[in-house]
Amino acid sequence: MDVGRTARLPVWLVVVATAFWAPFAAGRAQPANAGAALPALALERSTHAEDAAPIPVPEASPLAMQFYRSGNRLWLVNVAVAILVPGVLVFSGFSARLRNVAARLGRFWFLTIACYVVMYLGLVYLLELPLAYYEGYVRLHAYGLSNQTLQKWFSDSLIRLAVSMVVAFALAWVPYLLLARSPKRWWLYTAVLSVPLLFAGMLVKPIWLDPLFNTFGPMKNQALEQKILALADRAGIEGSRVFEVEKSVDTKAVNAYVTGVFATKRIVLWDTLLAKLDEKEVLHVMGHEMGHYVLGHVVRSIVLSTVLTLVGLFFVDWFGRRLVERHAARYGFDRLSDVASVPLLFLLLEITILVLSPAALAYSRFQEHEADRFALELTRDKRSGARSFVKLQEENLSNPRPGPIFKFFRSSHPSIGERIDFCNSFQPALASGPSPALSGMPPTTKRLNRGDSSE
Repeated sequence: MDVGRTARLPVWLVVVATAFWAPFAAGRAQPANAGAALPALALERSTHAEDAAPIPVPEASPLAMQFYRSGNRLWLVNVAVAILVPGVLVFSGFSARLRNVAARLGRFWFLTIACYVVMYLGLVYLLELPLAYYEGYVRLHAYGLSNQTLQKWFSDSLIRLAVSMVVAFALAWVPYLLLARSPKRWWLYTAVLSVPLLFAGMLVKPIWLDPLFNTFGPMKNQALEQKILALADRAGIEGSRVFEVEKSVDTKAVNAYVTGVFATKRIVLWDTLLAKLDEKEVLHVMGHEMGHYVLGHVVRSIVLSTVLTLVGLFFVDWFGRRLVERHAARYGFDRLSDVASVPLLFLLLEITILVLSPAALAYSRFQEHEADRFALELTRDKRSGARSFVKLQEENLSNPRPGPIFKFFRSSHPSIGERIDFCNSFQPALASGPSPALSGMPPTTKRLNRGDSSE
């Protein structure tokens, strides 16, 4: 790139572009202990014709299609509520009155902000409680997907509220200090500060927050755990930790996920998944989750989140200042640095997220497809991979072929049908040669063939 042109670019743009490319470029550097672990895997080929036949994509059951359609309607309701609630609070002037109460309680600037956000979160919780109760308890029981008692559902919701209040109490002053000190650049500084906060959140979530809701522990099936650890060694992941979580107290659905960063990174398996998938299917799921780590998806997701936060806050600031200029008398405040602007910022942020989410979801689907490919290369068992997706479809009441609107606005993963089709058509590399399946993919993906080390 021409140096003169670079010098004329905004500094924040150069920083963001560099940060976004760094995780991809990092894949070009290979660790010193990179070996040829993957090619050492034996490629198992069945001689039975029935084992070579593709796994058909099951038709969605009538109950699954009903669940899918009602979920789409519920998503629209949630979007409307997320916009209407803060909209009513700010346009009615109620937020300014709530600010006055917080000022009397807190007296000082910091405590005024802290008192306001705590009261605001409590108020929103009460306003949205009927919808949350229907969505998280009534609906899931009606479709046979939940084991949760009403007492546990309610206590979990209160825990989530308490955690959000504590975090807001501790951190809400930061953007408002930036709004007061740098009203034209607060959105940039807030986005930059979100990076260490994201890392801190991902660091503490597995060890402090997740155990508030469920019990985590080592896998009960020690033999399967050893096979999972051996698979992690083949993938080049050192010091792997696998946890089993007792989700059967809450749900009948199945899932697994990766969480944490640095010393707290781990793969978590729901006990429902272990009960409903066989050993080979579990290993395929594990290969998928390992792929998220090996391919650097956690870091890349944080970078993408930061970029979207930057763009989102820029538009929130741009629209917010203009709305305040026009409607200050109605709102009861004349600047965004007034804590009474909280619902206005949330309203604009919700609209911005709605606009930006298709891009984030598309990138998420790309990463999930990469992880699917990784699992197939690692396990060399595409039939078990396809069967695992069939069971996920059946147990979670999934629609294997959702419509384009669902995919565009809601889907963070490729559809179950697409994933089964991919398993059926995939041809893994021969043990003695390079993998054609990895050709043309990012450098981080190609590391798999050399043994280097988040459904």
